Amino acid sequence: MDNLETFLNQLSSWVWGPVMLVFLLAVGVFLTLRLRFFAWRKIPQAFRLLWQPDNSKHQGNISPFQALMTALSATIGTGNIAGVATAIVLGGPGAIFWMWITALFGMATKYAEAVLAVKYREVDELGNFVGGPMYYIKNGLEKNWRWLGFLFALFGTLASFGIGNMVQANSVADALQHSFQIPTWITGIFIMLITAAVIFGGIQRIAEVASKLVPFMAIAYIIGALIVIIDRFDQVFPALSLIIDSAFTGTAAAGGFAGATIWAAIRFGVARGVFSNEAGLGSAPIAHAAAKTNNPVQQGMIAMLGTFIDTLVVCTMTALVIILTGVWQNGTNGAALSTLAFNTGLPVWGGYIVTFGLAVFAFTTILGWSYYGERCAEFIFGVKSILPYRILWIVAIPVGAMGKLSLIWLLADAMNGLMAIPNLIALVLLSPVLYSLTKEFLTSK
Repeated sequence: MDNLETFLNQLSSWVWGPVMLVFLLAVGVFLTLRLRFFAWRKIPQAFRLLWQPDNSKHQGNISPFQALMTALSATIGTGNIAGVATAIVLGGPGAIFWMWITALFGMATKYAEAVLAVKYREVDELGNFVGGPMYYIKNGLEKNWRWLGFLFALFGTLASFGIGNMVQANSVADALQHSFQIPTWITGIFIMLITAAVIFGGIQRIAEVASKLVPFMAIAYIIGALIVIIDRFDQVFPALSLIIDSAFTGTAAAGGFAGATIWAAIRFGVARGVFSNEAGLGSAPIAHAAAKTNNPVQQGMIAMLGTFIDTLVVCTMTALVIILTGVWQNGTNGAALSTLAFNTGLPVWGGYIVTFGLAVFAFTTILGWSYYGERCAEFIFGVKSILPYRILWIVAIPVGAMGKLSLIWLLADAMNGLMAIPNLIALVLLSPVLYSLTKEFLTSK
């Protein structure tokens, strides 16, 4: 067991090391330049597309808005609360600047993923629209590349049970035990029951729940953060200046803070940015492939908003609260640091916002990733695997809530990173198709 843990530690370090982070960022830069900053220029139009009425004549299972909410349900979570805090503690405030850079270029990556997912999606034996990296590798590339699609599906199936299930259940159970003394087994059973009620209804029910919970909790969390920020508005510009300066100079040690180099700011900023918004990992396009749309480019524009909302809005709110309240230097880390920051800026209510935010975001992540993993398992084993997969999924929740997950976390972390390799290769190889579809869309407009 010790040997396995050592191996997984080394694998995870390699997967999330400098080479992978550079690869992720480089593909985002390449696609941004290849598309002539299309993702940045079309942000206003993308928001307008969100509010267009659902067109029942279009093919798909869920509305474009529900597809975005399903994708956001899987991304907005521990990365926005605990991940931001960890980035600041390990990389200094400058890490937030590199999270922004990762998100800005990651928007083009997320756009590309969704465009290709809709372009190359299929209809399975049950009449469901299925897609994602494994399908655009299978249908978009030559036969000798298809093994990459299998690898992505395998990594996605394994990663889903850790990153999207057991780790999330454990974080909720731990937060509720510390805040309200609720035993972990009760939390695990409760989450298992409500998750079962949702996921056995398929993507339509997952999307319906996500489209209600995600906006509600995100707005509540942002309002809480804005109250703290507005109360300290005179310190906002110095805080932003600290973030930018630290990104290029590092951060000197102060208080309980150990100091951070420029490289630490870049490394942890990029890593936590990718962990938060998942641009390049290939997970979100699995949800967008089910959208009711006949226009891959329009769905891609909606998809890129996920990265914008997740990192440039929600993560920034968390970071500003942590920096403005001054608690980032006291030695606390993770979700505990975010809770302390909100409690400091918003006494009594602040801690509850973080606790309930973490609980709801983690629950919606369990829902979103259940769909991702299910589609990956279906790609490998066919539709006959759906029911056994769902049963295993709900059984894993209480196990995760009550267990010690160091080994599971290492395995999931490595598999999650490995998902990116086949996906990024496919995005580069299919970039001419992406460029052609985008050019055609702009010409028709």
